This record gives sequence, structure tokens and C-alpha cells, in this order.
Amino acid sequence: MTSPLPPWPRTPPAHGGVVLRRAREDDVAMACELATDAYIPTIGTLPPHADEAQALAWIRRQHERYDEGVGFSFAVADAASGAAVGQCGLWLRELGEGRATAGYSIVPSGRGRGFAADALAALTGFGWTVPGLFRIALCIEPWNEGSIRTAERAGYEREGLLRSHQAIGGVRRDMLLYAAVRPE
Repeated sequence: MTSPLPPWPRTPPAHGGVVLRRAREDDVAMACELATDAYIPTIGTLPPHADEAQALAWIRRQHERYDEGVGFSFAVADAASGAAVGQCGLWLRELGEGRATAGYSIVPSGRGRGFAADALAALTGFGWTVPGLFRIALCIEPWNEGSIRTAERAGYEREGLLRSHQAIGGVRRDMLLYAAVRPE
């Protein structure tokens, strides 16, 4: 299927210490490490404690996101080494209304080094190149202080609490709504 999305970026989005690029098969170690986090498998399609075959299948699913017109799924790579340290996505199901959502995950061994905030800043900067996109939202569980700090460092503002907004792990969860609006 041909994607109705804008073309994949010719120049990889980058900010600070990260570059966003397509996930590659040699990123399997990153996917396997993400799968060790107790939370990440509950919010996506990566199985808990994924083996190499499951991690490769997850990487292939990330490529399909663009092909299916869902959005852009990027591997977050350390700009210095090129090694993948996580994943982030710009989801464009509501592009016709000028809206998108974003998400990000960093491997446990890469946390606390600014990769998430740099990835979100790069992703947001890329988002503003998408014609017709004016707003990018994040939904963050109230307990997730690291993700809240990441959003705020990347320039997102808290807009409110969405009560019982999303099912995660079979339980309805409250979510904080953060958003960035295209600068004029």
C-alpha cells in the first residue's frame, strides 16, 4: 500500500545527541532491551522479554507504520556512535485535522543521558515540516516523572488530566495531556 504521508525525510531529523532514522535489523539488541522494561510491552506491540525473532518482527512492524499511513516510526540513535538507544514515533491518524500524537521509549541502559528529550525535540522539529500539522500531543501517565520531565524539556506544555483515558495492561488509566503547537 502506498502511504498518503509526506515522503520519508531525506535528511534524518537530529537534535543534540541523537539522530532519528529507520530501524534496522542490527537494532535487534535495542529492541530486546526495550522488551525487558516492565512498562514498554504494555503500551505497544513489543512482547515482554522478546527473543531475537520477536524483536526482528517488531522492527519490521515499525517499517509498516509508514507504509500503512499510520505515521513515522524512528529508531533513536546515539549521534556519536550510531547505536540505537530507543524508538520514537509521530502518529498522524488525525493529520486531516492538523493533529498528531507522539511517543518515545529509551532502553534502560540509555536513560538519564538526555536521549529522550533530544529525540522528542528532533521528532517535533520534523513534525513542523509536515504540511498541515499544527499540534502534537503526548499522553503520559501521572506517575511517569521521567517522561513528564522529557516532555517539558522538549517544550511541551501540560494541558490537563484525561481521566480513565486509556487501557494499559487491561486497566483504564488516567493520562496527563501535554502538547506542542506549531510556532508561528
